[in-house]
Amino acid sequence: MLCGACTGRILRITLSSWCSCQANFYGATQVSRERVLAGCRSLWSAPQHFTSRGEAVPAPLPSQARVVICGGGIVGTSVAYHLAKLGWTEVVLLEQGRLGAGTTRMCAGIVSVAKPIFIESKMADYSNSLYERLEEETGVKTGYVRTGSLCLAQNQDRFLSLKRLASRLMVLGINCNVMKPKDVAKLHPMVNIHDLVGALYLPQDAVVSPPDVNHALAMASSVQGVRIHERTTVNHIILEKGHVRGVETDRGTIECEFFVNCAGQWAYELGQASETKVSVPLHGCEHFYLLTKPLQQPLQPDVPVVMDMDGRIYVRTWQGGILSGGFEKNPKPIFTEGRNQLEIQNMQEDWDHFEPMLSALLRRMPSLESSEIHQLVNCPESFTPDMRCLMGETPGVHGYYVLAGMNSSGLSFAGGAGKYLAEWMTYGYPTANVWPLDIKRFGNLQSSRTFLRHRVMEVMPLLYELKVPRWDYQTGRQLRTSPLYDRLDTQGARWMEKHGFERAKYFIPAGKDLLSLDQSKTFYKPDWFDIVGAEVKCCKEAVCVIDMSSFTKFELTSAGGQSLELLQHLCANDLDVPVGHIVHTGMLNQRGGYENDCSVVRLSKNSFFIISPTDQQVHCWAWIKKHMPNDPQLHLEDVSWKYTALNLIGPRAMDVLSELSYVSMTPDHFPSLFCKEMSVGYANGIRVMSMTHTGEPGFMLYIPIEYALHVYNEVMSVGQKYGIRNAGYYALRSLRIEKFFAFWGQDLDSFTTPLECGREFRVKFDKDTDFLGCDALVQQRQVGVSRRFIMLVLEDHDTELDLWPWWGEPIYRNGQLVGVTTSSAYSYTLERHVCLGFVSAPSGEVVTPDFVNRGDYEVDIAGQRYPAKAKLYPFSSLFAQQRRRKDDMELSNFQGK
Repeated sequence: MLCGACTGRILRITLSSWCSCQANFYGATQVSRERVLAGCRSLWSAPQHFTSRGEAVPAPLPSQARVVICGGGIVGTSVAYHLAKLGWTEVVLLEQGRLGAGTTRMCAGIVSVAKPIFIESKMADYSNSLYERLEEETGVKTGYVRTGSLCLAQNQDRFLSLKRLASRLMVLGINCNVMKPKDVAKLHPMVNIHDLVGALYLPQDAVVSPPDVNHALAMASSVQGVRIHERTTVNHIILEKGHVRGVETDRGTIECEFFVNCAGQWAYELGQASETKVSVPLHGCEHFYLLTKPLQQPLQPDVPVVMDMDGRIYVRTWQGGILSGGFEKNPKPIFTEGRNQLEIQNMQEDWDHFEPMLSALLRRMPSLESSEIHQLVNCPESFTPDMRCLMGETPGVHGYYVLAGMNSSGLSFAGGAGKYLAEWMTYGYPTANVWPLDIKRFGNLQSSRTFLRHRVMEVMPLLYELKVPRWDYQTGRQLRTSPLYDRLDTQGARWMEKHGFERAKYFIPAGKDLLSLDQSKTFYKPDWFDIVGAEVKCCKEAVCVIDMSSFTKFELTSAGGQSLELLQHLCANDLDVPVGHIVHTGMLNQRGGYENDCSVVRLSKNSFFIISPTDQQVHCWAWIKKHMPNDPQLHLEDVSWKYTALNLIGPRAMDVLSELSYVSMTPDHFPSLFCKEMSVGYANGIRVMSMTHTGEPGFMLYIPIEYALHVYNEVMSVGQKYGIRNAGYYALRSLRIEKFFAFWGQDLDSFTTPLECGREFRVKFDKDTDFLGCDALVQQRQVGVSRRFIMLVLEDHDTELDLWPWWGEPIYRNGQLVGVTTSSAYSYTLERHVCLGFVSAPSGEVVTPDFVNRGDYEVDIAGQRYPAKAKLYPFSSLFAQQRRRKDDMELSNFQGK
């Protein structure tokens, strides 16, 4: 730990008194700041009333509004600003204290596009351009300085991750440069470059004064009619039949149609303040940064921001000195019970806790040893379970929107996030795919305070941790498990988590070094390569079992034909099929994009079984409920927990099931895409379906959970003679990608139409009922598609030595950027890497099969381009043909074991 004496030897410390308004943080004097605030408040506050004693009384609240926004930080003011820009009137913003007096007042002021996913970089890029023009729009100085930023790499893996980031940013049109250490020294003379292997320079990044940006947004909103009331606490959200009807505050009630929770640290508790509790899964942590006095040779304001993620620190200029903070390995979570702002104002310094980041700062910038410290700031930040912010309409309450949980990037995200949420509220969905941020990706299971506290202690360090493909969270695990979890775990299962559900990645054979395999993380060929290859081989030549119990499962029933009528309206395919038939279909929005990709089984005339991806559980439920009529004879039930799902994949799956059920399972007796309730072993009522989600032969078994262990044991026992083994989701991924199967959330989203991904055969334009999105698809079919889903097989790519593609790699056609990959996997059949993704014509014209087939393609992996062959349908190969000829011999060998 760092004692006071040690600190004094490292830096000459002079602790000045802490200014409660912190105006000096961003270069404005206290006098000028008060003038700005006074001018703003004259716009956003109605004239005050005075008592007989001359005391000021806050202006009364309006009795009605169209939307009430709770939270006067930069996120709330951004939402208000963008709603006003879109023509909304009767917008009221409520702040429990002073405007921008929470986290906004104390954040570090860095705006950077160096984010892990496309939508976050896109939001940050928009925020940057917005903040740059705000000063001209409002006349309020925002402290905007385009400094650029340097992301440093101390090792090759970090350098590779930065190169991958550079490739993704190029897709968005964001300028960036990969550079050598000597070039870093030219841009920032204080940086010690001796342990660096490279860096990424982002010239458009900037720094601003967050309080000033916040007040500029508030002023612009007020000019356009937004009414802002400070010192007003929201106590309760009034609901009626699942819709927002009003907001109860400590100063009165406001009737409204919409409510936006932008309460930051207190968004979780505010979500609980309604009759139907709203889950807002976030938790606060203390975040520290250091301020120095001006250096002997003051830094220029436009010196680049430094992000040394391997050292876990960031550094920017501040009034001739520096501001430096970071994301330590041992964060300090906090509770914010009561939504009291004094908790933020009274947070204490902790020099012992900051010592590792201080040491990292001095290693990176040794010349700071003689500098004087101005203050160590303790600033609270809120974090979510997956490091992504929370956005969108809540699943249980119509008209209740959330924008919170910024994971220490609130300034970078606020402009773009406010824009997208305003579009969402105006048009029904934003102009970009924000599913990675949609609050419906979480359910109530992630709202446990204990879970959140433990998870954020892992999340905060991960912000600067090197994240290689297929990494997994370690906290909050074993929350949702299959009844077979313990059995599979003892057989070598290695687990990943999806929507809180444990799923097997692969199974480690006996004798393997489990520890080294679990700890191996790389951008290159992974250590599980041969293990997954063996599982894939078994799926193709014998039979494998994959526990897929995490899939979302609903039952829709009705007394009459209401269930069929609803599904015909929601689904693009025709659900009026004979009992027992399975239909693959999409549920589309008005634009024709996928809101859900599912398989629907007709169990009886008025009963349907709906199977959707795991992370669609909340989203799909909300989508169906949103369009369900208020009919007591129509019932939707989530039965995900009632059934264990086993996927039997392979040519010998029919032999295993035939022995267990005493029924012929050949295609003549059990056709493709058919469902039948059967007995398997001693268990009755097993829903057996002839599909595998992979394109391989086999069956899905939906088993009541009380029979799960018995059926699994029977399948494994009988299957021994056919070479059965367990398999995991990595094998499933390889199989489905080489068959050109698109998955929702990875390849498909709410902007992808069936015509763009080759699924027109799943759209029945001539069915009797009009379905959602039909008009958009009809128009698209007439005009043609502007992008297409394609399959790319890499050539001249060495699996052993070259970087692997994972997702997000740019696609080039004839040297021009035309798209990006959405998923990829190694095909053990083709013995090549296969990438799936979308391509568009650079000029915006229709993308035809001829356009796809006549191009020369390359896939960019961390700056290196690899040639690829593109197709609109699955590849066949000489390797596959040769292996099929060996089937009989291989299967005979399995039977002999």
